[in-house]
Amino acid sequence: MRVPTRRRDTGTAAADQVEQLDDQRQIIGHARLAGWSGVTFAVLFVLGLVLVRQAPGLDAPDEAYVSFYAAGGGNTLMILGLYLVPFAGIAYLWHMNATRTLLQVLRPRSWSQIPHWLNLASGIVFVAMLFVGAAAAGAVALLARFSAAPLPSPDIARALTAVGYATVFVYGVRVAGIYMITTTGLARSAGLLPRPAVVVSYLAAAFLLVSTTFHPAILLVFPGWVLLVSILLLARRPSGAIP
Repeated sequence: MRVPTRRRDTGTAAADQVEQLDDQRQIIGHARLAGWSGVTFAVLFVLGLVLVRQAPGLDAPDEAYVSFYAAGGGNTLMILGLYLVPFAGIAYLWHMNATRTLLQVLRPRSWSQIPHWLNLASGIVFVAMLFVGAAAAGAVALLARFSAAPLPSPDIARALTAVGYATVFVYGVRVAGIYMITTTGLARSAGLLPRPAVVVSYLAAAFLLVSTTFHPAILLVFPGWVLLVSILLLARRPSGAIP
């Protein structure tokens, strides 16, 4: 009777080992997907920001608005940026969900924590704010490019730009800060981020939460952080992963 028992024990141990290896490969797959989608988001976001930023600022005189939209060249670049922004948002959604899935695999009980759901909500709201803000800022460029109707007055163009700025700079960057805080906390608990990266993440998130500037450089903080996290996910194997 002992021989069959030993065979069953050996078979069970082998099955457990195979299952463990499958889980480890799955962890690495999620980490790579989160890393590469994060890099893609950072690149597309910066390109879209540079192109949409071609429009005159809020403090520009009326003549600058009239000449910019009448010339046509800047409109084409802005529209190209508007088409890049949705792809940046799609890449971000892939990055967010791959990261969340990775955290869920590493810490199966994390779904019961408030930061887990706050992380999801802030990520979705950020994408919504990004899309709405870009659409408002590029509305006049779309009208100038695809319509024969008279262009709106500089006051209307400036008001639409102000709506875009408020949506992104006032609301978008703050939900991005919340996403950074919750992701950092969850990733720290799962052992995904080293201590220096955790400190930098919290400081960058705090900066986004309290900043009051409309300078476009502030929008580089979030994609820069996503790029940092993505590089770490690609360069460092998650805890428990196969060598």
